Amino acid sequence: MPDFKVILAQDLRQANQEQATENRERFSSFGITVVNLISSPGAGKTSILEATLAHLSGTMGIGVIEGDIATTRDAARIARYNVPVVQINTDGACHLDARLISRAIVELPLEKLDLLFIENVGNLVCPAEFDLGEDIKACILSVAEGSDKPLKYPLIFREAQVLLLNKIDLLPYTDFNMEAFRQDISKLNPELTIFPVSARTGEGLGEWCTWLKRQVASKKKSAVPCDAIA
Repeated sequence: MPDFKVILAQDLRQANQEQATENRERFSSFGITVVNLISSPGAGKTSILEATLAHLSGTMGIGVIEGDIATTRDAARIARYNVPVVQINTDGACHLDARLISRAIVELPLEKLDLLFIENVGNLVCPAEFDLGEDIKACILSVAEGSDKPLKYPLIFREAQVLLLNKIDLLPYTDFNMEAFRQDISKLNPELTIFPVSARTGEGLGEWCTWLKRQVASKKKSAVPCDAIA
């Protein structure tokens, strides 16, 4: 029998978790709140991020890591808001991992940041499985995708701390069943915070940004000094 080693996915995930822990400790040393934005393509991650930056402009230091399979188009959109942004191109991979984040953050002025957004690759499946060192997994779902998605893609809805239900201005033009949607969410994650929003009209974004400010304030209070980390 040939002598070779089989590398299991479990080994790769363990390595990712170890790097994620290092990332989390580094973020905590600066008191940075990190939000991992996860959605399918077209749900409105970048549009919501743009609207959020517009709301929070001047209130705190914000940085952004953009994850895409290819192009720098989203990073170019975000750069217009005068925030530091780093683009990661995965060249085919369907998610970001903790190692990629560790490389990206060296390009950011962490000492000036209070809040860091990581916009993951558009996918409801793989990104939910990989810890990046974030504080908050924020799932974005658009009403145009349908109210059946929580039960079809349960992991992200279980793992997320907050859900932004986007494009609610389109509700009258879809068959999205809000009652069934909320019932399914309550089965998967009854503690999930939900914000119905519209990146186009701005509806609900004020409440979302107020919630973010509370998370940032709480993280700052519990920040671990850099010299306290071995």
